[in-house]
Amino acid sequence: MTESNARISKAVVPAAGRGTRFLPATKATPKEMLPVVDKPAIQYVVEEAVAAGLSDVLMVTGRNKRPLEDHFDRNYELEQALSRKGDEARLARVQESSDLATMHYVRQGDPRGLGHAVLCAAPHVGNEPFAVLLGDDLIDPRDPLLARMVDVQEREGGSVIALMEVAPEQIHLYGSAAVETTGEDDVVRVTGLVEKPDPADAPSNYAVIGRYVLDPSIFGILRQTEPGRGGEIQLTDALQKLTEDEKVGGPVHGVVFKGRRYDTGDRGDYLRAIVRLACEREDLGPDFRAWLRSYVTEEM
Repeated sequence: MTESNARISKAVVPAAGRGTRFLPATKATPKEMLPVVDKPAIQYVVEEAVAAGLSDVLMVTGRNKRPLEDHFDRNYELEQALSRKGDEARLARVQESSDLATMHYVRQGDPRGLGHAVLCAAPHVGNEPFAVLLGDDLIDPRDPLLARMVDVQEREGGSVIALMEVAPEQIHLYGSAAVETTGEDDVVRVTGLVEKPDPADAPSNYAVIGRYVLDPSIFGILRQTEPGRGGEIQLTDALQKLTEDEKVGGPVHGVVFKGRRYDTGDRGDYLRAIVRLACEREDLGPDFRAWLRSYVTEEM
């Protein structure tokens, strides 16, 4: 097994965005730290990486993102206070985040797009395949998308991206993939990619969502990728180069996801994610569902 086809162990989480859609809440608080019920969104993402066997996590941060590091670090004063009170349940929850994974951090000093954020991870990743998880996309742990993508990459080599079918009028919000079928219902061969196309120009309604398993050859392509849409270095543009020449970094496949996904980068979807996850909690769900049912019936 070559080094580029070695067992994947590293995950990269870009987290340098400003979160302008959530102002003023994100004026002093990173958007990744906004709670989804009682846990910050970023912890769900790290938990997903760990569940897929990726225990080495590099977070690409920026200015005002120090709370991310603090959250995954130990808080001895708080732990001691909870221990003295005998509050073992909350103590375990506090310690959970610091024990999840081996965490590393690098700053994206110049926010030049997702492609540039991924390129910041090159010294840490080296010549190994790795995963990229975007913090705005929460994937329900009952739908192990990332684990499936890792399996496909280890079998086929190259890179694997997550795809989801969306309504044609929504494709302009995503990268769009041209695909060919394979012998597996949930796996396609990606033959082209376009970043946020007009619906009339989209090659399909398969949208790229925020999970990638990438061959390290992507770093060399990103170094040569000129700024694209929005004046940023687009990861989609670099992946398009891989689809054009398989000799560079192997094939590009897509895993078509039909499970539960929560987009916490959109205010409406963020609220829906909280409601859905709260309804499904054993400790909160029964009372919350009853209140919600009453509220919808009586107030709406």
